[in-house]
Amino acid sequence: MDNTKLNQEVKEMQQQVVDWRRHFHRYPELSFQEEETSQYIYDTLQSFGNLEVSRPTPTSVMARLIGKEDGKTLAIRADIDALPIAEESTFDYASEREGVMHACGHDGHAAMLLGTAKILSRYQEEINGEVRFLFEHAEEAFPGGGKEMVEAGAMEGVDYVIGAHVASTIDVGQTAVTYGPMTAAADGFWVTIQGKGGHGALPHDTVDSIAVGAQVVSNLQQIVSRNIDPIDSAVLTIGEFHAGEAGNIVADSVKFSGIVRTFDPKYRKQIEQLMHRVIKGVTEAHGAAYTMEYKNGYASIQNDEYVTKVVEDTITELYGEDTIIHEKPQMIAEDFSAFSNEAPGTYFKVGARNEEKGIVYPHHHPKFTFDEQALEHGMKIFVNAVHKFLNES
Repeated sequence: MDNTKLNQEVKEMQQQVVDWRRHFHRYPELSFQEEETSQYIYDTLQSFGNLEVSRPTPTSVMARLIGKEDGKTLAIRADIDALPIAEESTFDYASEREGVMHACGHDGHAAMLLGTAKILSRYQEEINGEVRFLFEHAEEAFPGGGKEMVEAGAMEGVDYVIGAHVASTIDVGQTAVTYGPMTAAADGFWVTIQGKGGHGALPHDTVDSIAVGAQVVSNLQQIVSRNIDPIDSAVLTIGEFHAGEAGNIVADSVKFSGIVRTFDPKYRKQIEQLMHRVIKGVTEAHGAAYTMEYKNGYASIQNDEYVTKVVEDTITELYGEDTIIHEKPQMIAEDFSAFSNEAPGTYFKVGARNEEKGIVYPHHHPKFTFDEQALEHGMKIFVNAVHKFLNES
């Protein structure tokens, strides 16, 4: 494959990819409901030729481009679902689905991967190995579409996997890479503390669930500060606390919930165990009882050093070292880990912010959008990375 020719084809494909992105934006669908979106992607991929197109799950799509010569298999993943957000924009391609919006850039991810697939489908005879295009449903909703696709066999035989996210925090033209941990594992918990209600003037006849709950909340805050190595990172946040109905009544029970974010798997397990120990100790000391539901969400994305270096080298050759940002790990969550836990992978960010155009709103905001020039940048990185992973290596 000739890199100069590839890059010219990316440039020529830009308007088509913008049109695809705007189509997806106009007709967004929520997680696990991406029926029209996935059918559109399936039909479009079928029209390219040289691709083996399938449906690993009812609303996801996979396409395989198997080269003439044997070699490695590289998977590229894009997510396709939208969010339950009412769009606040005046674009002529604004969402036509009330209360549903592509407010995270998945419309761009899907379009960018379609463009990549179309270009590469023309080079089947020149590819060593296989390129596998994964269009994932339900990234925004736990347990996530990635887990379902992996269980359906979408990652079987894959040697490397890469993916990208348009980023509203990074200027268009720049790209961010991260070595090692990139995003945190995201877990949630729901706790009920059962006391004994009664009259507020007769506290000795009650077990005050609010007093107990307040102590539990306070003690839980010491788990991270006194059990996690200060060099490492973890977050335990309690975001809601509900109890009582009147000021003169001792509440019978308390309910609260929150999140835990970790990078290291050992802390992910340890924090859940410590929470049980703390809550059990405090409630028993005051004659109360508790139940806790604890759910593991998406795992931490751990970017592989070799795969990340290949992608960084690709970006450097295309745009220069000064366009690369080496980003620190963040406590956000993303289910690309479902794929990168199956094969060495890396997830990078394509800058899509443009203050001159007023493109400044964060992801998940009703006015979110991104500079569509990012689509060309992402495609160019993808097609050149395929060449580097499969043909050069």
